[in-house]
Amino acid sequence: MSAAGPAAIAPSDAIRAALERVWGRERSFVGALSAVNHRAVATRYMVTAAVFFVLGGIQALVIRTQLAQPGLEVLGPEAYNQFFTMHGTTMMFLFAVPMMEGIGMYLIPLMIGARDMAFPRLNAFGYWVYLFAGVTLYLSFFVGNGPDSGWFNYVPLAGKSFASGSGIDFWVTTITFLEVAALVAAIEIVVTVMKLRAPGMAMHRVPLFVWSQLVMAVMILFAMPPLILASLMLGLDRMTGTHFFNVGAGGDPVLWQHLFWVFGHPEVYIILLPALGIVSSVVTVFARRRIVGYSLIVLSMIAIGFLSFGLWIHHMFTVGLPAMGLTFFAAASMMIAVPSGVQIFCWLATLWLGRPSLKTPLLYVLGFVFVFVAGGLTGVMVAAVPFDWQVHDSHFVVAHFHYVLIGGAVFPFLAGLHFWFPKVVGRTMHEGLGKLAFWIVFVGFNITFFPLHQLGMEGMPRRVYTYLPETGWGFLNLVSTAGAYLLTLGLLLVLWNVYRSARSGASASANPWNADTLEWSIASPPPVFNFAEIPVVHDRHPLWSAAAPDDAPELVGLELIDLERPRRETLATTVLDAQPASRRVLPGPTLWPMALAASVAVLVIGSMIDLWFVAIGAVLTIISMIGWLRPPRREALP
Repeated sequence: MSAAGPAAIAPSDAIRAALERVWGRERSFVGALSAVNHRAVATRYMVTAAVFFVLGGIQALVIRTQLAQPGLEVLGPEAYNQFFTMHGTTMMFLFAVPMMEGIGMYLIPLMIGARDMAFPRLNAFGYWVYLFAGVTLYLSFFVGNGPDSGWFNYVPLAGKSFASGSGIDFWVTTITFLEVAALVAAIEIVVTVMKLRAPGMAMHRVPLFVWSQLVMAVMILFAMPPLILASLMLGLDRMTGTHFFNVGAGGDPVLWQHLFWVFGHPEVYIILLPALGIVSSVVTVFARRRIVGYSLIVLSMIAIGFLSFGLWIHHMFTVGLPAMGLTFFAAASMMIAVPSGVQIFCWLATLWLGRPSLKTPLLYVLGFVFVFVAGGLTGVMVAAVPFDWQVHDSHFVVAHFHYVLIGGAVFPFLAGLHFWFPKVVGRTMHEGLGKLAFWIVFVGFNITFFPLHQLGMEGMPRRVYTYLPETGWGFLNLVSTAGAYLLTLGLLLVLWNVYRSARSGASASANPWNADTLEWSIASPPPVFNFAEIPVVHDRHPLWSAAAPDDAPELVGLELIDLERPRRETLATTVLDAQPASRRVLPGPTLWPMALAASVAVLVIGSMIDLWFVAIGAVLTIISMIGWLRPPRREALP
């Protein structure tokens, strides 16, 4: 590793050629499967999550069509139960969290000046686990044997006596398997942010999007184990005859709700926090000024992470809990609105003091603020115990969480899509088409979900597949369904814009938005090695900093390549102040992560069919781990 002065900003052709040779991958089908670098794995995550989003959206449209008028028979009751179960499971487990993790995997190394994630092969293993689990769950659905007890799978409805088919068994098994991928991604993100930041990028200089991913990853490490425990217990109840949730044998079905919602409510904020990081990035760039209240926003994200684990009971206000417990969790449910509000005021102050440019990404951010605030207000309403007793399990709650989740996840995701598309693809999206799609999505969303508040107040319960004409709910349901089709049209326009722009959009420069973070300092799309030189950071907004401070070293970049024996490597730094500590040599492409994920899938998913699959999967797992851990062949020294 050598120091480089100002002239080293443009690395030599020899250095770039060596980096291309080391970091490049074979251009073949096998090469695509064996790639383990962060952008290849992240692209897989995002594309797969987008496919699941389309499937979940189709399910939602069918559900809304069924409810458009009383007495329709688009779906029967059994099929309807499977559709709304798969819709919720898809959006919460197969789209939202994997998509946010995929965005983080793609951008974090670019934003912190690293060449890859900390454990590339582990990263690839997590993706294959995610893919195999999702495909298995959908295979059970497509053959008409999908889960049908809701994405929350409440017992005793999910018990063997009420759900005798194998649909719930598939749900329990694949969700347990799926959470392994989430935990792997969380470990990757935490270690990468802590140890691979560019020299000088101390914690007070970390981009807000990276902060949001770090808090999200730490939350995953604490939130996913309770769900894994609960799903294992339910699986044992169903498959081996234990009685964790069987009242007749001394079990307690409320225990399932506690374990599930200890995971389930933090899950909402696990999805939300990366979205808040996207919003902070977009607001900073399009307000054309430094963010107001950087420290307040970071502390607010950390506060959301802590508080989210203390309010799961507000999903259980009607199960008969002590009044003291209801009071505590009602207060916590209202309190979490405070750090969210702090961030909104910081964004508004930044826009007010800046010179906003109303491009498509900022429009989606403004739409997010409107929708999310509306969802937050209804959240405070259902945090009040007497009000919650009236609207619990009604369409009012459906409206609330769609305002929070679509407002808090999909709108920021679309903002980030338009913002980082030039960096990822190297072309710009069509601005006029982007703005048209925004207005259709925004109007369609509000037409779809706002009437559900009134339907809930009029007593329409959730999870019903039809209703009688005498209820008077037909008109508002028809309006909501029309809005759903309008929302679908807007999302299809977004997809068309992505396709059209990727094929024939205008070429993008390295920094078309005049943005402030490190990913915009390199070519669009980035080279396979990210940075020819590891950058050295002196400012929170490195691309907006006119010059390094007077007391900073003259170092502007670190060449991290041995031209005689080039290897995949990045720089490891200290945790707090990001001082250079060591070289981190990273593994190259391999098929072993996919083989290990397939082996574990045989063990876990095959256990539902026959115990012989457990033995077969165990043997295959051992073989795959030996192949993975086998040291590479040493090169002969000259």
